[in-house]
Amino acid sequence: MRTVTVGVLGSGTVGQDVLTLIQRRRDIFSDIGVNIEISGVLVRDLRKARNVPAGTPLTDTCDFLQQSEVVIECMGGIDRPLGLLRPYLKSGRPLITANKALLAERWDELREYALNGKLYYEASVMAGTPVIGPMSTVLRASTFKGLLATLNGTCNFILTQMEQGKDYAQALREAQALGYAEDPPTLDVGGFDTAHKLTVLARFSADGNYAYENVQITGIEHVTLEDVQAARARNEHIKLVGELHQEGGHWQATVAPRSLPHDHPLCNAGAGRNALVYEGEESGNLIFAGGGAGGMVTASAMVGDLLDYVLGFPGHVPLH
Repeated sequence: MRTVTVGVLGSGTVGQDVLTLIQRRRDIFSDIGVNIEISGVLVRDLRKARNVPAGTPLTDTCDFLQQSEVVIECMGGIDRPLGLLRPYLKSGRPLITANKALLAERWDELREYALNGKLYYEASVMAGTPVIGPMSTVLRASTFKGLLATLNGTCNFILTQMEQGKDYAQALREAQALGYAEDPPTLDVGGFDTAHKLTVLARFSADGNYAYENVQITGIEHVTLEDVQAARARNEHIKLVGELHQEGGHWQATVAPRSLPHDHPLCNAGAGRNALVYEGEESGNLIFAGGGAGGMVTASAMVGDLLDYVLGFPGHVPLH
């Protein structure tokens, strides 16, 4: 039996669910001859109660990174996790992350590791709904034409509540009360979270060096109840849409509210679900839809990446 030591940075909702799912799926790892050993879990407060398997080694230092064969990053943010991970990454060991902001905004530093197959990040876009894997493998054979996607559950929730007659401020308060939106909620409602994810997708389908700064971003803050009601009168729905298309020989990435026909695939995924329509010349139109957020949904993709690693599959390699 081969032992694989796994370090985990962060033990919030996603980190706790990753640890729980690794424990729950130990039989799957055992079937392929692998024993997963948690080398350490970085937490901010050792006194805080956490829902993790008994015996999980919690620590407020990163010493365990030296003993980790693979690291799963569940912290979020940009500069702090990257600062902790730099020495580890330079050693050539793999990283599993769902951190779309880190991937989008620090690509100059991370691209080398991705090209070497050392970055696994299926969960960075649409969480547990697999889109990164297909776009980085089988869809490479099809000539990419463009994509449309709804990639932020908070915006989906708010706009759905507005369709039920609530104004933007009330719908936002409900989203925050239910834990769907942060305080402040700018990353979600301002369109920046969607732009991060769209940038990650662009690097598999259009341009391996696509820069986050090139995404044109408009959020939903100025969508009014009247706008939503007018769309419903036309039998349409307003969605925050990420789009990647070619214009004048260049790839254009935009994030903005759009009014779509009620039977459009992006309108049929469900109130809290994400959806993506991929257009390839040879593959035709493909539709991906499913849960795009949530602790265990995200953990399922991250532990799936861990399985890929132990089976010997490389990480997600962007276009060269």
